[in-house]
Amino acid sequence: MARMTRMALAISAMTGAIALPGAAAAQDATGTWLRENGESRIRIAKCGEALCGTVVWLKNPAESKSKVGQRVFYDMVQNGANAWTGQAFNPEDGKTYAGKMTVSGNALTTAGCIAGGWICRSVSWSRSN
Repeated sequence: MARMTRMALAISAMTGAIALPGAAAAQDATGTWLRENGESRIRIAKCGEALCGTVVWLKNPAESKSKVGQRVFYDMVQNGANAWTGQAFNPEDGKTYAGKMTVSGNALTTAGCIAGGWICRSVSWSRSN
């Protein structure tokens, strides 16, 4: 009986060790992302040791305060398995905020925050590349 218990524990431990790396692997935020309202696309790419986000497409460039080529996320460093923190520039008001990004599958959520991260405005994006 004790032998069976040890064997079951050994199998359980091996199964956990096999499953753990996949669960702990960070998702990739790099790529092109379409804003939830369909008005713009950004490309998240490495810039030095961090990630940056640049506007690469606008549905109505004449009606937008954003510009193609404008950097809107910068200095985004990993802060967890699927999370990054850095700076977010909002072309609508011309201000820079504390920025956050999280990835879940093909969904990206970005946020600009004030008051030490207590008040945030977020935007959802879907992978488009």
